[in-house]
Amino acid sequence: MTEIVLDTKVLPEMVFSKISTNKVKFYENNGTITLTPIFEEKPRFKHLRGMFSDGKISVEDFFQETQRDKELENEKHSCF
Repeated sequence: MTEIVLDTKVLPEMVFSKISTNKVKFYENNGTITLTPIFEEKPRFKHLRGMFSDGKISVEDFFQETQRDKELENEKHSCF
């Protein structure tokens, strides 16, 4: 049995257009060829960005900024 990982771009367009992943496993066993899509793992939650952000600030950074803003606002009110 032969097993190889291929980039789908090396496949003919007719085959490539039917596969929704970037890589496939190529199996050959007794003259039968099988292509199996390889699904890459999605990013974890720590890589996600806020829903309304422009992608330049993480959710964690947003919360830290919000906390700093609250602290500054409290200091401002305590001075008066």
